[in-house]
Amino acid sequence: MTDVPDVPANELDDFPALTERYQRELLAHCYRMSGSVHEAEDLVQETLIRAWKSADKFEGRSSVRTWLYRIATNVCLTNLEGRPRRPLPAGLGTSDQLAGDALESDHEIPWLEPVPDAAVVIAEKDTIRLAFIAALQHLPARQRAVLILRDVLRWSAAETAEALDTTTAAVNSALQRAHAVMADKQPHPDTVSDELTAAQRALLDRYVDAFWRKDIATIVGLLQHDATWDMPPYLNWYRGAANIGELVGTHCPGGVNEMMLVPTTANAQPAFALYMKGWQGDQSGDFVPFHIQVLDLEGDRVRHVSAFFEPSLFATFGLPARLPADSVPAGAA
Repeated sequence: MTDVPDVPANELDDFPALTERYQRELLAHCYRMSGSVHEAEDLVQETLIRAWKSADKFEGRSSVRTWLYRIATNVCLTNLEGRPRRPLPAGLGTSDQLAGDALESDHEIPWLEPVPDAAVVIAEKDTIRLAFIAALQHLPARQRAVLILRDVLRWSAAETAEALDTTTAAVNSALQRAHAVMADKQPHPDTVSDELTAAQRALLDRYVDAFWRKDIATIVGLLQHDATWDMPPYLNWYRGAANIGELVGTHCPGGVNEMMLVPTTANAQPAFALYMKGWQGDQSGDFVPFHIQVLDLEGDRVRHVSAFFEPSLFATFGLPARLPADSVPAGAA
């Protein structure tokens, strides 16, 4: 999964160093399993506590990394038992809606969350993309574990069977069923380049400027004609560039120079924190958190946007709690 060499077993004696070495890649693993960055943080801590308590039982029959991943996987399986999956709105099976339809929210659903790139170690970007994580959520927890161990971590069927206390035949059967579900839920697997192209960087600059000026025509022009947009915890999701443009134009409360996008990265995708002036009656004149957008690009157009209305994510992404009233987005016209 990463190019970090395995740690000698005797370094189990230095747990602070071990934690620093593995925390980010274990967080990626637990996030793939849970679909929640906040749950993943707790799961990693539980993993490290269990490892610390059982360090004297480590026999060296596998690498320290493999041993930690085995503990983490079983911690995740225990945590996920009996819990509902974490969807995006389109994953609920409802049809896309028109911009004029009333917004419906559901804060009881445990929604899928984005993860900041800075918090995780990512070797293969396709394995942390929102579309991949959302597809994983359609798998039962043990099938999810099998697919991640076999396809992401590249474990053998025998290693996976040992970690999950099952048979090689059961692992192969679970992997086959998981592949069938993933093919149905993610019919067009993402292939992600290491760097954005010049055209894509220009697209993102124009996207920031268009929101700042609330230029709906430009926003529509930057989207694919069949682009999709969702925004947990709202149940609604939208298809079509013109439909999305009307949504932003009529349902987004910010006006001209009232919506500032601050760039960040999430799930190996370009992302923006949207700060809104005057949101929820704030009278300071400052820009305050509104939502975090994660963009999926195809060529020089935006294919999909997930806008997450979860205030705690701003702190998770290391973003400021507010921005001064005289702030202007970088590169704005």
